[in-house]
Amino acid sequence: MTIHADIRDSDENPIREVKAETPEILYVRRYNGVQRVNHWITAILFTLLALSGLAMFTPFLFFLTGLFGGGQATRVIHPWFGVALMISFSLLFLRFWRLNLPNRDDVEWSKKIGDVLTNREDRLPELGKYNAGQKTVFWGQTVLIAIMFVTGLVIWDQYFYAYTVIETKRWAVLAHSLAAVLAIALIFIHVYAGIWVRGTGRAMMRGTVTGGWAYRHHRKWLRQLAGTKDTGGTTDKHGA
Repeated sequence: MTIHADIRDSDENPIREVKAETPEILYVRRYNGVQRVNHWITAILFTLLALSGLAMFTPFLFFLTGLFGGGQATRVIHPWFGVALMISFSLLFLRFWRLNLPNRDDVEWSKKIGDVLTNREDRLPELGKYNAGQKTVFWGQTVLIAIMFVTGLVIWDQYFYAYTVIETKRWAVLAHSLAAVLAIALIFIHVYAGIWVRGTGRAMMRGTVTGGWAYRHHRKWLRQLAGTKDTGGTTDKHGA
């Protein structure tokens, strides 16, 4: 038996009928194509920015400049990666900021972080589309990318040398470097969490998750999608 889903996401956007790839498994649409493309463009730009930035950060990583055509080419292209990232991330921010606003569920989830780390999902509160950890990464990256962008402009001497003094530029370099290190650390946490929680990667690769995954990790969001408090029929046979 093949189950079909015809539901709406939390933004009230209609979703096409999703056909299960395996009998008796329901797939729920989590991200549309535009959202996924925006996410991956942002991820690629962040990676390029991190690699080119690290190449200039320490002599031990200077060999990374070979990926961009040498030291001089890296210095030229790095700021433009930053501009492109700011544009791409801004589009991502506009799409998701409302869904990442903190609420009471996040407080309860945070209090039970021990249960989160030990996968005792039955002890956690029902959650919307994102949990407190995901929201922390979202807002953390928002602040850090903004800091990197502003300080990056201050130290972009090719175009903005005359607008600030040397002391300001020095402080900007320090802030820029610290923000970059923290942003890279957050990305590692983001990637690790995506691998650790089985089934999460599918959301950004194919746009769907199983009904069981949604019921286990984001039950309140699933209820909103189904438009009913009865979600007994939304999980797949194996609870995956």
